[in-house]
Amino acid sequence: MVFGRSSDNRRPVEPVALKILVAGGFGVGKTTLVGAVSEIRPLRTEEALSEVGRPVDDTAGVEHKTTTTVAMDFGRITLREDLVLYLFGTPGQDRFWFLWDELAQGALGAVVLADTRRLADSFAAVDYFERRGISFTVAVNCFEGAGLFPAETVRTALDLDPGVPLMMCDARERESVKDVLVAVVEHALERVSGERRHATT
Repeated sequence: MVFGRSSDNRRPVEPVALKILVAGGFGVGKTTLVGAVSEIRPLRTEEALSEVGRPVDDTAGVEHKTTTTVAMDFGRITLREDLVLYLFGTPGQDRFWFLWDELAQGALGAVVLADTRRLADSFAAVDYFERRGISFTVAVNCFEGAGLFPAETVRTALDLDPGVPLMMCDARERESVKDVLVAVVEHALERVSGERRHATT
């Protein structure tokens, strides 16, 4: 429920709505993540992979994948009665990156979903958010059969700044995804608060 009344009969609270991006490489699990946590039926813009696209779509490591997001995924989750997140999943293929600037407008922060089997596919998303000053958290999607590496090993491989949160998750599990989203919001709000304190000193 978006609007709620507290137990002490206070007036209903109108929630703050925050925009969060879910980014990462092709086949990393962005659509799955949005679908796992959304309290509404997710909006998906998936199309079947075609033979025409195979020369430009690197499916190594995700050979079972038959569809791809061509515009965005959209979902919503109410974390508290006063806080709603709108989730926008970005397309993962290079040829759709022109959409990222539109999707990024007004975003508080982002999840960069990573797959240790294709870790290099995360570089573009990490670079995108670093260059634009958008707070982000890296979430390693723990696929079955994928190598499990210590968080610091992944952090070093992605050359992340020390302040960027990195955590393991299962994009299929609602509670795991919620933990990631809470980390994104907390990190982004801490950064905003720090910038405001710095501006007033």
